[in-house]
Amino acid sequence: MNKKQKKTLLRIIVAAILLAVCQLWPTPLPFPSIFLFLIPYFIIGWDILWKAIRNIANGQVFDENFLMAIATVGALAIGECPEAVFVMLFYQVGELFQNVAVGRSRQSIAALMDIRPEEANVERDGVVETVDPEEVAVGETIVIKPGERVPIDGVVLEGASTLNTAALTGESLPRDVTEGDDVISGCVNLSGLLRVRTTKAFEDSTVAKILDLVENSTTKKAKAEQFITRFARYYTPAVVIGAVLLAVLPPLLGGGEWSKWFEQALIFLVISCPCALVISVPLTFFGGIGGCSKAGILVKGSNYLEALARAEIVVFDKTGTLTQGVFNVTAIHPDKCPESRLLELAALAESWSNHPIARSLRDAWNQEIDDSRVGNVAEIAGRGVKADVDDVTIYVGNDKLMEDCGVSWHPCHHVGTTVHVAAQGEYLGHIVISDAVKPDAKQAIADLKRSGVRKTVMLTGDAQEVGKAVGAELGLDEVHAQLLPADKVERVEALLTEKAPKGVLVFVGDGINDAPVLSRADVGVAMGALGSDAAIEAADVVLMDDKPSKLSQAIAMARKTLRIANQNIVFALAVKAVFLLMGIFGVANMWEATFADVGVSVIAILNATRALKIDKNI
Repeated sequence: MNKKQKKTLLRIIVAAILLAVCQLWPTPLPFPSIFLFLIPYFIIGWDILWKAIRNIANGQVFDENFLMAIATVGALAIGECPEAVFVMLFYQVGELFQNVAVGRSRQSIAALMDIRPEEANVERDGVVETVDPEEVAVGETIVIKPGERVPIDGVVLEGASTLNTAALTGESLPRDVTEGDDVISGCVNLSGLLRVRTTKAFEDSTVAKILDLVENSTTKKAKAEQFITRFARYYTPAVVIGAVLLAVLPPLLGGGEWSKWFEQALIFLVISCPCALVISVPLTFFGGIGGCSKAGILVKGSNYLEALARAEIVVFDKTGTLTQGVFNVTAIHPDKCPESRLLELAALAESWSNHPIARSLRDAWNQEIDDSRVGNVAEIAGRGVKADVDDVTIYVGNDKLMEDCGVSWHPCHHVGTTVHVAAQGEYLGHIVISDAVKPDAKQAIADLKRSGVRKTVMLTGDAQEVGKAVGAELGLDEVHAQLLPADKVERVEALLTEKAPKGVLVFVGDGINDAPVLSRADVGVAMGALGSDAAIEAADVVLMDDKPSKLSQAIAMARKTLRIANQNIVFALAVKAVFLLMGIFGVANMWEATFADVGVSVIAILNATRALKIDKNI
């Protein structure tokens, strides 16, 4: 508990003891007993009375403070002093439970908010200065000591270390970094000293974007929250009017004494207080968002959490989502030269290209490029590269390039991207480059199907045979290959027509080149988003690591959150309805009314805190 909560607990204990003393005080008293009971009443209820007066002065009449104030003051007026003190006492107990529960729900988000670095060590004119991260410009060199948090995104210039990324990804396994590696703000440097050149300003860094996302997540409310907000707006004035009618109409119609019906009206007011709904439902969604953030899943609003719970069709991008997005040479098949010579020619011809395939060829050759050996380089769009290597014209590319050159080629039995190599019109062989499937991708698809997702689909711009091979390996229901970004949008729009009226289509992409599809889907989820600005901007849900399996966990936690919210709504409304009827017919007393209000609130709040817990079986 914080300091304020501890003070509230002390007031509750003191008021409870004084209430017991007042009850046990020997009678008769030389003064009205109300003066004795006013001591614990004001100790426990002065702030509620003050809030009610202040809100009335500001035009906000109908809230729970007003209901508590009018009910307990009325009880004191008719001589029900113990009931008045107990109602206020129990109400404060419920408020304390609520505050502690909210505090627990905020802890995970607060832990995430702690990733904001307070200072940065920047090198200027050979001297290391400690400044605010917002004062560090792009391109400056910062020094990150062991135990310090990375303040700004950058590239390691010097040093090697391990970084704790748990605050961003929810994973405890540290990440090794060395010279030339990217580092992300918000991570903790565990071991070595790092000198890092900043690549972004602080306001554009990963940590700043994540903090902004979390701070604004509560502004986007789920339908259940919107219902409760509208419900409370009309419900509270309605019950106040109902209480007035209950106090006035029966005596006017000869149904009994005024004092009796006035007491029943006060009981009716206590019962009708909407605390259980107004507090527990938003708290449930807040807890759900907090629980997701603990697992490295950032949800931009409770409306997206609610939508995830109704996921029916899940559509995946391939590269960087279900596969690692890193192309490696997996096979070398020479026809008329050694393997090493075939790879050497391909790497030299591709030495000036920035294409991922070119990089993978150079990485596989793993030798220093002698630029003097390469000349007359020409990239042929959609085909490959033509270059003179050692004064011999080399063609490196796909089957269309071979056909354009009049070279007779043959396909490969390996699944992957086939890069053909020819020299002076003669076919030398081919090299196969593949993008490996992520280790948990197959399990992710199986978990989604087990959770009730009706259809899983993969959209890719890769070749048909590559797409089909990946789809078969992972157990996907549909695969659509050789798609341009516009084609992916068309496919998603067609799939949207297949879902049920209340079903949701989820698109999962890497967040870099899938922005049109992410925005078209009901819920856009960014995979592999650690450090990806586009992912954080475009997606509704951001998975802060590279694991597709986090999606099924996010859906399971969303369904759990929605289930708890519905439980609280049904439970609170049912109990309220029963006790309101009892109050109208004079069956309920003030003690039962107190349970119907505060007791239900406490139970609903305790139930809501379950949304914060990460189920190990998910």
